[in-house]
Amino acid sequence: MNLKLEAAREALKAVRSGDRLGLGTGSTAEELVKLLGAALAEGALRDIRCTCTSQRTEALAVSLGIPCFTLNELAPLDLAIDGADEIDAQLRLIKGRGGALLREKIVEQSAARFIVIADDSKIVEKLGVGVLPVEVTPFACEVLLRKLAEFQPVQRGTFVTDEGNVILDVRVPETMDIADAVARIREHAGVIDTGFFPTEASEAIIAGAAGVRRLKRKT
Repeated sequence: MNLKLEAAREALKAVRSGDRLGLGTGSTAEELVKLLGAALAEGALRDIRCTCTSQRTEALAVSLGIPCFTLNELAPLDLAIDGADEIDAQLRLIKGRGGALLREKIVEQSAARFIVIADDSKIVEKLGVGVLPVEVTPFACEVLLRKLAEFQPVQRGTFVTDEGNVILDVRVPETMDIADAVARIREHAGVIDTGFFPTEASEAIIAGAAGVRRLKRKT
């Protein structure tokens, strides 16, 4: 069973004709984009206008005949749908291991509702099982590699984001909550943003062997 496809298929049910929609980045989000393209081609959905969180997603969407616009042309958005790298019980997320965290956060904060789609391997007890991406300016990169030494930063090769920045992958110490780690990281000039999404997600659609379930943010 393709769990990413199952999560995307369930999320597509939330899309309505006429929506202004934010499309995420990554393998799970790509499944949603493909389903959306098919729904528009078949006439099951109409008048959808989309903005994308990366050049890669936009290229895929355009190839499938999905109308794409700048965020400024569409904001505020009705809905954004995107994947995540880690999800905890509070519906906090780590995103951006695909390198699009800044545009993802901008788009998803512009949406009235943000649905996360994932397979159940993304559910974690404590955020920070893997790396936390941090987007930084190239000018500050070498300095930040030293200043953030307690977080074991590693520059992501020669990767450059769509905004022309670089990514440092850091480790959250086991003794530290991710929110405290991010607060320390963001004290340093040159840090643009991190892949920690504390409050953006409205709900998550999680696909597993037993089926699809939903997690909703507690109010």
